[in-house]
Amino acid sequence: METNSTEKEMATTTNVITAEALLEHWQGHRRLSRKVIEAFPEDQFYTFSIGGMRTYAQLTMEMIGLAAPGIRGIAFGDWTFSDPALDSSTPAPATKAEVLNLWDLVTEYINTLWPQIPPQRFTEVEAAFGMYENTIYGTILYLIDNEIHHRAQGFVYLRALGIEPPFFWDRY
Repeated sequence: METNSTEKEMATTTNVITAEALLEHWQGHRRLSRKVIEAFPEDQFYTFSIGGMRTYAQLTMEMIGLAAPGIRGIAFGDWTFSDPALDSSTPAPATKAEVLNLWDLVTEYINTLWPQIPPQRFTEVEAAFGMYENTIYGTILYLIDNEIHHRAQGFVYLRALGIEPPFFWDRY
């Protein structure tokens, strides 16, 4: 089926989600991921893995280490981040409570920077972290997808430990 130029123009300018709704969607996933962290017994958070996968503490630090510099890059185009406590290669703090504090710090950082994102920025194409070229919107979706992927690993770990994970749909 052939489309006329008006239909093509409408297809490129139609919004399906607002910036505020996208933020709420991301933060809903972050709330659920936080519940998964909370569900882990302290010792298992740092030691348990299956099939050579990383521990959930390591996976959590990756999520933290992508989200903090990710939101800075998304907002300002500055993909450098100099806080070693929030780097994806930094080992997890010694306690789960400290990890949760970092998680909450990044959540607030996202909430603080999000309103500073100019609307046109979402469709700009940029190499996130200097490597991954995509639209800013696509990069946001990648960050959410990466978190979902690692949270699913956490669900498997919890089940293997005999712990019922939070409901996957409970993002409140």
